[in-house]
Amino acid sequence: MNRRGAAIASLILGILSILFPFLGLILGIIGIVYSRKVLKLPKEEDDYKGMAKGGMICSVIGVCLQVFFILSALLGIVLFMNVA
Repeated sequence: MNRRGAAIASLILGILSILFPFLGLILGIIGIVYSRKVLKLPKEEDDYKGMAKGGMICSVIGVCLQVFFILSALLGIVLFMNVA
């Protein structure tokens, strides 16, 4: 995949990681990998680094939200089992 494709993929995967519960964790991790691929390029090739930074930010936010949702669901299940 070229730089442009990796930058676009990281941005799209980052946005999708915020929107889709549980599946967003996997999408966010893949988005982080693609954005790191673009951000590790030499300084002369800054063509798509802005898009890759946006993808990285969205992916990290999506992963954090998904981890919070999963932990909240597990905590809710544990607390529900203790009440019943």
